[in-house]
Amino acid sequence: MKYTSLFMRCIEVVLQNEGGYCNIPEDPGGETNFGICKSNYPDLDIKNLTMNQAIMIYFSDYWSPMKLTKINNENLILQIFDMGVNAGIRTAIKIIQGLVGAKVDGYTGPETNGLINASELGLVTLYKAERRKYYCDLVRRKPELHIFLKGWMNRVNETKFA
Repeated sequence: MKYTSLFMRCIEVVLQNEGGYCNIPEDPGGETNFGICKSNYPDLDIKNLTMNQAIMIYFSDYWSPMKLTKINNENLILQIFDMGVNAGIRTAIKIIQGLVGAKVDGYTGPETNGLINASELGLVTLYKAERRKYYCDLVRRKPELHIFLKGWMNRVNETKFA
């Protein structure tokens, strides 16, 4: 499969954020490897998942459906893609739609992309702030996830191209 250079740059950051194999009992995703979790892929052998298999999943199940390539700001694309991987693609898209005044439906299209590209706001900074707010709100609703909050905040801060 041929991936674009932008996807490869983004997936490099995402894989660094996600890390390798873990099986933390408090993680609602369950057993996880390269960020691919058993709860979303119950038929996969998560422990033996290869990086190439994970990249294929991220391309087909996250990158392609998110349709981010019409956005002009690559740093914003990275933030949205990383959030989609971590919190779900619809959540990630709804956040940016809310920031630019688009219809908040979780799907990108010409309206959303046009408003993003026309925006003169500092969208990367605003998007990162909304990510932090999302994680804090999540922990307020589900206090048992507090153990992940510091890591999520670090993830927001460290999600950038090398």
